[in-house]
Amino acid sequence: MLRHALPLALPITLTLLLAACGQEQAVQTAVRPAMVVQPQPAASAVDSYPGEVRARLEPELAFRIGGKVSRRLVEEGERVKANQSLAELDPQDVRLQLEAMRAQVAAAEANLRMVRAERDRYKTLMDRQMVSRSQYDNVENLYRSGEARLKQIRAEFDVASNQAGYAILRAPQDGVVAKRLLEVGQVVASGQTVFTLAVDGEREVLISLPEQNIGRFKIGQPVSVELWSQPDARFDGRIRELSPAADPRSRTFAARIAFTAGKLPAELGQSARVFIQTAENVPLSIPLSALTSENGVNYVWRVDANSTLKRTPVRTGAFGETSVPVLEGLNASDWVVAAGVHVLHEGQQVRPVDRSNRVVNLAAKE
Repeated sequence: MLRHALPLALPITLTLLLAACGQEQAVQTAVRPAMVVQPQPAASAVDSYPGEVRARLEPELAFRIGGKVSRRLVEEGERVKANQSLAELDPQDVRLQLEAMRAQVAAAEANLRMVRAERDRYKTLMDRQMVSRSQYDNVENLYRSGEARLKQIRAEFDVASNQAGYAILRAPQDGVVAKRLLEVGQVVASGQTVFTLAVDGEREVLISLPEQNIGRFKIGQPVSVELWSQPDARFDGRIRELSPAADPRSRTFAARIAFTAGKLPAELGQSARVFIQTAENVPLSIPLSALTSENGVNYVWRVDANSTLKRTPVRTGAFGETSVPVLEGLNASDWVVAAGVHVLHEGQQVRPVDRSNRVVNLAAKE
């Protein structure tokens, strides 16, 4: 019977041995290589914002009276001098009003001459006791009323004279017409903006800051500016003005950047880029390929000393082209997986290697 059992036991034993070898081989092949890196110190944490070169002073010009535009004397982009005529209104109405006021002045002067003569006559009669004191007082009041009326009419005449001059819109300072909002034949109201003047002198950069980060910016904060016409040069500046309210459409806050180096070769309308150092301390950065997220939480795979993976949540800053700053969650001595992070799982055993496929000693600095 033993002779019959031995031929049966031998294949079973061989099968068990092969199965055990297969399990051992499967365990060994489960340890996969993983490229790891250490967080590197970020040279600087800088945000950049596109902008446009504008004039420091940009007054909006308007007529002080309403009327119909009869002449437009300048074009958009044209350079103008102080007191130069920009546009004119039809003067017919203001001229008629001026003539009416001139006639009222003449009538008030004639009335004053009449009541003055009447007062003088009553004063003579009162001295001769031919009229009573009350009669003289009535005539004196008429004279004073005529005198006050003449002053009022003359003041109104001066106003009408000024309005005749207001029919011509003039440039308050030297500069460039940045915007034109009127045409000949258009009827404009008093105070309606018809030109925007870019005054000669200092130049600034207008940018828009995002609503979610507005708390990081303040007036006087230092920045650097790069002009598209001079990409290799950086100019120092500061935030001179910050809008207190967001634009209702873009939900961004307008900010004006003043140059601190004096006059620069910046022309109106030039494109520029403003670089602002972030207020937060961002000492480390990791490659973008090392970061993944799940359920809105960003995390990395940190490799422990025994070469096992641990999911580590991190708080990140603004994404760069190839890297992302890490605000919280990692130390400079940590090692993280830099590639293939979407196929890993918690507690997985890995073989850490560098970019040249060399085994990494996790206890040593790369």
